[in-house]
Amino acid sequence: MASTEELPDETARELYLSILSNGGRLPFAELPEADRAALDQLVDSGLVLPNALDSTYVAVSPRSVSERLCTELRSAATRLLLRAEELPDALSGLTRAYESTPRVVLEPARSTCVDGREQIRQRIAELLSECRTELLAAQPGPRHPETLVLARQQDLALRRRGIRLRTVYQPGALTEPATVDYAVAMSEQGSELRILDECFQRMLIIDRTVAVVPAADDHGRAAFISDPTAVAFLVAVYQRDWGRAETVDWSRLGTGSPLQAAAYRVGRMLAAGLTQRAVATRLGLSERTVAGHIARLREQYGAQTLFQLGWQMRGRAK
Repeated sequence: MASTEELPDETARELYLSILSNGGRLPFAELPEADRAALDQLVDSGLVLPNALDSTYVAVSPRSVSERLCTELRSAATRLLLRAEELPDALSGLTRAYESTPRVVLEPARSTCVDGREQIRQRIAELLSECRTELLAAQPGPRHPETLVLARQQDLALRRRGIRLRTVYQPGALTEPATVDYAVAMSEQGSELRILDECFQRMLIIDRTVAVVPAADDHGRAAFISDPTAVAFLVAVYQRDWGRAETVDWSRLGTGSPLQAAAYRVGRMLAAGLTQRAVATRLGLSERTVAGHIARLREQYGAQTLFQLGWQMRGRAK
């Protein structure tokens, strides 16, 4: 069945008009090899039919093709609607089993603490499976590569459901290859990821109705907060941090090495007027490492001093 995606492109349309200008027929023998792909499109869409009796291609009225395609698409849409209506019944047994399974229930206007990382992850996964509009995440520290692999699968599934994802990282994330790879993949799917050069609390906010924050220094305990006033306060804090965070060209970092990513960040900070010591402190790097990045940037930009380097990179920072 032809679909709207199979309709002819501009080259094929020009060939169709050329056939019409020659009486609506094109002999097999007169087809230029360069037009073969365009003709295949016309045949696939039904705008041209081969006539073996007189060895010609014959143009067909686009009106009839349009009517046929409309009929096919309406039939396909009807089938999909019927299938959609059947899905709840088809999954009803699994739904009942899920809803009858004992779970941690968040009582209104209070927080519930969950102990154990596995139990915390399970509860978060349950909440995300019910997420409808938005997930806000603040991730101040490094994340294990294996954790990011699982997070990518989970978050890509959220994006396919149309969920908006926003994440704030600290500058150290720019030097972590696994985090950069995750950010590149997610930004390509429409997720928003920014960098904030400040201390902030790790948290998740789901649909602005439930917030998850650590309740122990080792992250072995988490508080699930459902009190509307408390959640609204945390959302306001997140929005404030989000507004101060910087956007990042993740695709550029993804094509470079970790050293290039770190140098890129160093350059951005120098262009913003920070000193070498301040850059080292914010990135959590030694001054010697930062000095190495600066030396490479000086060579790249032909700058003799930090002032010259910062000035030349200012356009890039903007």
